Amino acid sequence: MISLPATVASALAEADSGNTDWPQHWQALTAVSVELQSLLVTDPGPELVGLIEQIVTQLADGVAGSRRHRVELAELAHRVLVTHARACAQTRPDPVRLADWLLDLQLRHPEAPDVSLADYADALDDEGLAHYRERAVALFEPLPVIGFGETGRYDRERWALLRVMEELAEYTEDVDLQLLVLGKDLSSGWHYLQVATVLRDNGRSDEALEWVERGLRAVGGRGAAPRLIDLAVEEHLRRGAPQRAVAVCRDAFFARPNLDIYLKARALVVHTDEWPPLRAQLIDHLVRDGSRLAVEVYRRIVEVELARRGIEEQELVVEWLEQLRGLQPDAFADYLDHIKSRHVADRQLLDELSRRGL
Repeated sequence: MISLPATVASALAEADSGNTDWPQHWQALTAVSVELQSLLVTDPGPELVGLIEQIVTQLADGVAGSRRHRVELAELAHRVLVTHARACAQTRPDPVRLADWLLDLQLRHPEAPDVSLADYADALDDEGLAHYRERAVALFEPLPVIGFGETGRYDRERWALLRVMEELAEYTEDVDLQLLVLGKDLSSGWHYLQVATVLRDNGRSDEALEWVERGLRAVGGRGAAPRLIDLAVEEHLRRGAPQRAVAVCRDAFFARPNLDIYLKARALVVHTDEWPPLRAQLIDHLVRDGSRLAVEVYRRIVEVELARRGIEEQELVVEWLEQLRGLQPDAFADYLDHIKSRHVADRQLLDELSRRGL
């Protein structure tokens, strides 16, 4: 047993030396791994656990320091760590000490090897896992949140802690841990959506809607806004609050006019008495906005409503065209010709346009 760490140290010293003896040293390293597995059968116990921990640490240091053989050394370190888990399952070392060793291994060696807590379930038991969780959370919580629009800077410490927490959250199936991890990176609207989705999927509807609102305020109608709106609308409808769903669409349209949001709001209330006043609010907002984006949305709404060919829709469209003429007097004539050419067979529409002097 005593000679194994020396063998590993010697082989690692030659890993990036540039000589041609690497295959020989690699063979020596793999022989150490095989020897440890044999000792697990013939001489298990606390001494073997300590020996394996020493060799895992050596190999992890080798991964960090190697330029040429990182992949091979990482795979070997993982293989030896699996042997360590098996040795711990047989020996049952102090669970708190084991938890500290596993955590320290990952924090000091974020490159490799990956620790699977499931492999240590019996050896850690409830006491060790609780200590592991408490210490990991205490280290992770003070990390600063990456705010919206910021570029995340993942130094070694943050990256290592993130990996630890992701594995811990997955193993324990702890939603609060998962949310703690997700909430540390809010650099885009998609991260807000992730948090809201996890909350929604776990029956925490009120919190999910709060995160949707936070996300919509952050994105300003861009990026993940449509998905955030969809989630909010679906959740309000599921909760039997259609008015809140409509309000979400209205507020989102006011924040950034968009044809899709208009159509979503329309679909919610088109067959009710609420649609005419809501439609008037949305169109009035476009008229007051008057920006290039608003005019473009205005035009697309006109096209959509014209396609429906109802008498009421056509009368409204003509009124909107009159408003659009005031918004874009220079370009309106060409746009009106475009409308007439696309609907040349619609005599009722053409007659109404002529009657209004259009």
